[in-house]
Amino acid sequence: MPSESPPGPWAVVAPNATVVAAWTNTSVPEKALFYLFAQLDEELHSAFPGLWLALMVVHSVIFLVGLVLNGLALYVFCCRTQAKTPSVIYTINLVVTDLLVGLSLPTRFVVFYSAQGCLRCAFPHVLGYFLNMHCSILFLTCICVDRYLAIVQPDGSHRWRQPACARAVCACVWLAAGAVTLSVLGVTTGGRPCCRVFVLTVLEFLLPLLVISVFTGRIMCALSRPGLLRQGRQRRMRAMQLLLTVLVIFFVCFTPFHARQVTVALWPSMPHHTSLVIYHVAVTLSSLNSCMDPIVYCFVTSGFQATVRGLFHRHRAQCEASGNMVGVHKSSKGPGPHHILSTGPQALAQALANGPDP
Repeated sequence: MPSESPPGPWAVVAPNATVVAAWTNTSVPEKALFYLFAQLDEELHSAFPGLWLALMVVHSVIFLVGLVLNGLALYVFCCRTQAKTPSVIYTINLVVTDLLVGLSLPTRFVVFYSAQGCLRCAFPHVLGYFLNMHCSILFLTCICVDRYLAIVQPDGSHRWRQPACARAVCACVWLAAGAVTLSVLGVTTGGRPCCRVFVLTVLEFLLPLLVISVFTGRIMCALSRPGLLRQGRQRRMRAMQLLLTVLVIFFVCFTPFHARQVTVALWPSMPHHTSLVIYHVAVTLSSLNSCMDPIVYCFVTSGFQATVRGLFHRHRAQCEASGNMVGVHKSSKGPGPHHILSTGPQALAQALANGPDP
């Protein structure tokens, strides 16, 4: 690790003054962005403890909600969905990435409270966050492209919409996202804006956003064609709703972080505390995608919502059946048969089959 330079006048105002000095050609040892990202929690806690606590509460809620929703979605797509179509394969990988960012949050708490300054300890959280963001962007793009091909160009894209092809694309996405993540975290702060940040922003954010925007427009044009069958129009409407939902996720969750990165590169004299607060708010919004992605799952397959409702109805029926069994068991020890009759026909049949208690 490079040695720290003596504290200057920025040290009181900005704990990571090396960021500002690096962009302003000051003689400061170069550091990888991973090292700077790993220190930002401690810096926010020192400068804005109230905001840090509020954001930790929000992250905890995101962790719990995302864990429940994505765990349920993973169970439905893996165990309750028979046809493993390309869209389902892409969605399963998206669910896994959302679970990864949720599971990295406990590591963040552990690192902050028990291992401050330990870069190896902070690595799982930082890597998990950036890997989730890049994988989510790419898998959401894959889902949108697959839906567009299936709805608008079903004949010409049949060869490419095969499960084997989808698995190969998923493997490439994981490799590409890992390479992009390591590239971002390995960028060193120097005396000029880093061109690699702009290139990565264009490739892994602006290009997918452009692709999704173009396909959304083309599906809207397809919907305006006369003579569509009702079934065809419903499928295209569901595809358009999926694409619009993905666009909202892009603008709400991913745009703030990338806009902040580009702004810091273009405006190196931005006050450090302002940049610090914007960074943490952008990270929180980016983590919110693990709670918003389940909305996308509802449009991937027509049976997802029905399967989830069936699971809840089955659970409710099991709870009612167990309650009836308890009522039958108690009433069988009571003074008269009217308690058994009041528990319903299923419980009465069970009681008659079991017979009286010995």
